[in-house]
Amino acid sequence: MSHRKFLTLTEVNDLISAVKNKQTGIRDRCIILLAFRHGLRISELLALRFSDLNMSDGRINIHRLKNGFSTIHPLMKDEHNSIMEWKHARENWKPAEDPDIIFISQRGSRLSRTQAWRIIREAGERAGTSTHTHPHMLRHACGYELAERGTDTRLIQDYLGHRNIRHTVRYTASNAARFFGLWEDAK
Repeated sequence: MSHRKFLTLTEVNDLISAVKNKQTGIRDRCIILLAFRHGLRISELLALRFSDLNMSDGRINIHRLKNGFSTIHPLMKDEHNSIMEWKHARENWKPAEDPDIIFISQRGSRLSRTQAWRIIREAGERAGTSTHTHPHMLRHACGYELAERGTDTRLIQDYLGHRNIRHTVRYTASNAARFFGLWEDAK
């Protein structure tokens, strides 16, 4: 097994596909999508509340931990749809102890870190990823994917809530795309 610390975009999509037919698949898909798309730490993800969402404006308030910068991110259409689908599906679950918490267990309690780790690990196993999958890999996948798309390092820093740029440059330093075209005008 590889000890890689991130997932590729293809692997993230494979995780989402892998949970599709599970009994908790709608919730688990939403978990994976939001954790990846917003570079959420597991504690940040599990603390998300419906009051953090502005569905009509397509925004999500990200409360960063570890002294990070909190920000407001846009919600993409697939995220909006996933959240709404989860919200509708959870109406058939046991009522939530705290109805404002987005991610709950089937018993209605706030989803625990252990449960979230298991969801991501099992999704990785189902998807056949070549590495031991865990939730923080989705945060790293976000950073690497943004770098791969040519996103400015400072913008990635802000998006992930890093106070220190040293925590962000790991994503751009290993990005091969930044070297494309270096020799094209060379004679």
